[in-house]
Amino acid sequence: MSTSTKIKSSKNSSSKRKSAYSSAAGGWGALRSSAKHLIQSENAAKSVKALLKANQPGGFDCPGCAWGDAKSAGKVDFCENGVKAIAWEATSKRVDSHFFKQNSISQLQQWDDHALEKSGRLTEPMYFDGESEHYQPISWEAAFNMIGSSLKQLSSPNQALLYTSGRASNEVAYLYQLFGRVLGTNNFPDCSNMCHEASGIGMTNSIGTGKGTVTIEDFSKADAIFVFGQNPGTNHPRMLGTLREASKRGAKIVSINNLKERGLQKFSDPQSPKEMIFLTGTDISRHYFTPRLGGDMALLRGVAKCLFERFEEDKSVLDTDFIQKHCHGFEAYQRSVVSTDWTTILEQCNLSKEEVEQIATIYACNDNVIFTWAMGITQHRHSVNTVQELLNVLMLRGNIGKAGAGACPVRGHSNVQGNRTVGIDEKPPMLFLDALEKRYSFNVPREHGFNTVDSIHAMLEGKAKVFIALGGNFAAATPDTERSYQALQQCDLTVQISTKLNRSHLITGKRALILPCLGRTEIDHQKSGEQCITVEDSMSMVHSSTGQNEPASDLLRSETAIVAGIAMASVGDNIVNWHKLASDYALIRQEISVVIPDFEHYNARIKEGRGFYLKNPAAQRQWRTPKKKAIFSDAKLPEQLAHERAQSLTNKPIFTLQTLRSHDQYNTTIYGMDDRYRGVYGERNVIFMNAEDLSKQSLKNGDYVKITTVSNDGIERALTNFKIIEYSIPSSCVAAYYPETNPLVPLESVAENCGTPTYKSIAVSIDKM
Repeated sequence: MSTSTKIKSSKNSSSKRKSAYSSAAGGWGALRSSAKHLIQSENAAKSVKALLKANQPGGFDCPGCAWGDAKSAGKVDFCENGVKAIAWEATSKRVDSHFFKQNSISQLQQWDDHALEKSGRLTEPMYFDGESEHYQPISWEAAFNMIGSSLKQLSSPNQALLYTSGRASNEVAYLYQLFGRVLGTNNFPDCSNMCHEASGIGMTNSIGTGKGTVTIEDFSKADAIFVFGQNPGTNHPRMLGTLREASKRGAKIVSINNLKERGLQKFSDPQSPKEMIFLTGTDISRHYFTPRLGGDMALLRGVAKCLFERFEEDKSVLDTDFIQKHCHGFEAYQRSVVSTDWTTILEQCNLSKEEVEQIATIYACNDNVIFTWAMGITQHRHSVNTVQELLNVLMLRGNIGKAGAGACPVRGHSNVQGNRTVGIDEKPPMLFLDALEKRYSFNVPREHGFNTVDSIHAMLEGKAKVFIALGGNFAAATPDTERSYQALQQCDLTVQISTKLNRSHLITGKRALILPCLGRTEIDHQKSGEQCITVEDSMSMVHSSTGQNEPASDLLRSETAIVAGIAMASVGDNIVNWHKLASDYALIRQEISVVIPDFEHYNARIKEGRGFYLKNPAAQRQWRTPKKKAIFSDAKLPEQLAHERAQSLTNKPIFTLQTLRSHDQYNTTIYGMDDRYRGVYGERNVIFMNAEDLSKQSLKNGDYVKITTVSNDGIERALTNFKIIEYSIPSSCVAAYYPETNPLVPLESVAENCGTPTYKSIAVSIDKM
């Protein structure tokens, strides 16, 4: 393409930089931060009341991360970022028709993302007609009729896009996918397309299930835990409590992440009187390795190579019984490993051979091992192969399907895994579609739908006309920001089902609706009485969640009621009685139990303390693969990493950029402008760089630079006035915050075989302003 796109940002003159954080993660820092956010919520009493019921039986599931709940968890079971999420939702500030009358869309577009969401809770349905400068109030009935009319006017159901956020419950997600399929489409782009899609595909290819094989109890039995490409201290802080307990009992924790995150080094449990009084903490990682961005597959291949070499002398290094009985493709994988030369391995991972051998030794000397990972693994071009390499190495020593061992992809949002379980999938399994067809007696669409990136292309090409978002912040979360904006603006109608104001409400189609919904912390009253919802965590545990606070507005509706209203106005009730299901969520759960295996006695089982476990066949060594065995992948290492592919396009030095969250952020929700553990305060337009790279570039800490994507598609993507933060990061690797640097991620730069944007491996050049 010949179009030139330049996106600029401005300096923040009030910013400041403190020294690197030297205390343990958690501790008093977490308590002070929690108190600050409770006070700033302007509704502290309501927030505290809700917090005491967070992650408790009879209470609500925290709207933050998807980390599992231990059966022995106490009466206080929330983290600093859970406090932020709950206080953010319980705010007394309101975004109503008066707010929109005072603030035009063009004015609000100038606000930053933090200011938008800080405005408060949405309280009534709003409509933008594409002509005026302001949203106007609209009745629920008129809003539903507008959506129904727009969908009926489409020349094909596949011109509709039904996006889902991981905040949605099992109940509303099931109803949403059922509505879409009655409408006639499998277009279900969702947030998982942008995060753990590679985990689901890679694991399904290897072991027949896309879910992790461990439970929270396995962490108490593991001899060693390897943490790949994740930052629990910010993204899922309750995981640090689990790792702390493992460390204290002697489990070896090995962190493999290109940034040395404070939480993976030392953690002080705010619920430990000793650690709080004496200002101490627990060492988490006994070993910490920082490979090059994109080098994890090479590192794992090096570990496998070490194991094969040692196997020649010591036959106990590999679990040959497990391999012979449960695995397919071992010989082809062994040949692939043996033929991979050490030079390539070490160049790609950027570690020494001694370091790789040390990792292999730790792995080989411990019987029960867990591999846990997040988006540092999944957001690269070769991420599916990397996930399969993780599984390969686990299988070599039989570390799948036994206590204290297994694969643990750590999901982000609280129900992103549950949404997929109940049918939010653009490529649904045929067995699931067969079950829907049998239950509801209609012709279920069979062709694959659009994922998130496909959906953006479809909007740009005029193949999609109506976009409905069940939660989330699509405009901010997606890559190639200007093109994502253009895509949404070409729609005839965009619909956002939301709790708070965000960027997606301001990047609209020709017409737009904002439909305000209840939050996770709020009481959900329906005709049959007070409702509970359910979610599924990273350990396949299904929990009930019951709101505790009165709704922020009498005009709010639950997500389930909103979807039912849209469905009724669009497809009628000949096939499904939408309003009946929405009046009593127990009826939806009964439908799920009929259609989806392992949900038998759903309504009874969610009353069991902290929920029930969905069976994982791979954890029982039952392999739902074509070969009925776990399958070794013999994929080769990538021929070139991102920086190598881009070097032929410019004479400038190439850096590999990863986007990441600050500590005051959850996904696209920005709670504040600080990143305590990285020593950054009052700013977000920063870029973390290695000291050696700064010297080579004649740059210094505090300089302002221009960051430019290096690609061959003819589109100029550049951000200006980003301040350099000198940081401990591997040479030629840089990091910056998401979503500010999403404009640099080309829409076509996606993981092979799964379509996830490569947010962790973008080739860029850097120039001083």
